[in-house]
Amino acid sequence: MKTNLISRGTAALAVVAFAVAAAGCGTAAASQNTANTAPVYDLSSQMAAITSESSSANLYLSSESGETQTVVTSIDTVVEGGLLDTSDIFSKRDLRQEADLTDAKYLTVADNTTLDITEEGVYVISGSAANATIKVNTTKDAKVQLVLNGVTIENDDFPAIYVVSADKVFITTAKDTANTLTVMGTFVADGETNTDAVIFSKDDLVLNGLGTLTIGSSDNGISCKDDLKITGGTYEIAATADAIEANDSVSIADGSISIWSLKDGIHCENDDDSTKGTIYICGGTMNIIASSDGIQGTPAVQIDSGTISISSSEGIEATYVQINGGTVSIEASDDGINASNKSVSYEPTIEINGGDITIVMGAGDTDALDANGYLYIHGGTINITANFAFDFDRGSEFTGGTVIVNGQQVTSIQNSMMGPGGMGGGMMGPGGATRGPRG
Repeated sequence: MKTNLISRGTAALAVVAFAVAAAGCGTAAASQNTANTAPVYDLSSQMAAITSESSSANLYLSSESGETQTVVTSIDTVVEGGLLDTSDIFSKRDLRQEADLTDAKYLTVADNTTLDITEEGVYVISGSAANATIKVNTTKDAKVQLVLNGVTIENDDFPAIYVVSADKVFITTAKDTANTLTVMGTFVADGETNTDAVIFSKDDLVLNGLGTLTIGSSDNGISCKDDLKITGGTYEIAATADAIEANDSVSIADGSISIWSLKDGIHCENDDDSTKGTIYICGGTMNIIASSDGIQGTPAVQIDSGTISISSSEGIEATYVQINGGTVSIEASDDGINASNKSVSYEPTIEINGGDITIVMGAGDTDALDANGYLYIHGGTINITANFAFDFDRGSEFTGGTVIVNGQQVTSIQNSMMGPGGMGGGMMGPGGATRGPRG
């Protein structure tokens, strides 16, 4: 069934330029069945189905000074004692959705021009331009906030926003504004830096706001070589490579994120340090359609809350996948959730403690929950439609929750894998099929 996903993506390459004409992307993953048919891409008409979902439930009004009110993302959904240390992932400024414009500078983009930002501060940017770049190059202790106030940039071969140096850069969409950034040609390098994304940052990056940002890319959508956070805003991203990628971590507290990708939807990996590359989600709405993985981390993916719909080859992959809450819907043609040997930080493990999880698998030798180590189910509601529901190499534990496989509630985890080390030596799969050793 991988053929469906790959062929549909290849055919859609011709319409990646949709971002300029239609300012939208994606399709509702829950409305498709990758096991049966290849989805038809009418990107502009399907936009409404995705962007109509609101993440406003996680927003509240807060006033730290008592003088002005600012929309702030709530992180009440963070689970204490989870796999990752989440105590200080998000700062107060990360969670504010509106910038303090008291001392802001106002800039306008222009054709064939680079806006050079070399000092800390808040910059409100507007206008439309071709082959323009907003370039941030400050000292390593500087915080810069870019407020996109109705910006359209269409580039041939270079990022629309390029962060060379800073402590942290905030990209904030102004309330009720539509912003579009596209790069449709072959990216060129900046010296030894291989710029390959519409938004390319070498340092920490925070995306937030109360507006919309549409990104179309002939390569990656957003690339951060450090820590990337999304705490608010509406994002519509189409990319021929990864839609969102980072080296050290991706953390999402809120926002409405719609992704169409010929590679991974959200990807986090550090080539030099396999202990980095975590993905943490505690809120927001994500609709991801990807030819490869929907969400791929390296040591760990932890989901505490949020609404996530994925249609892809593999749904969620990391060494350790922990789901503590939220609503997760996966349609996959390979593995639904896969714990594989990607990092030395953990044993490969799938751990489900809560949440509402639905997994629909394609036909053939596919697994809904595939752990190259351990599979633990301690809570939540899991509804699986698959030939093979469970595949684990080392052990399993089922202490709580509701698990339904092909319409029938089960009270134990039966391994689909046969042979030595199969933890069951040839148990029948949930659909009545037996499985031999996998290569």
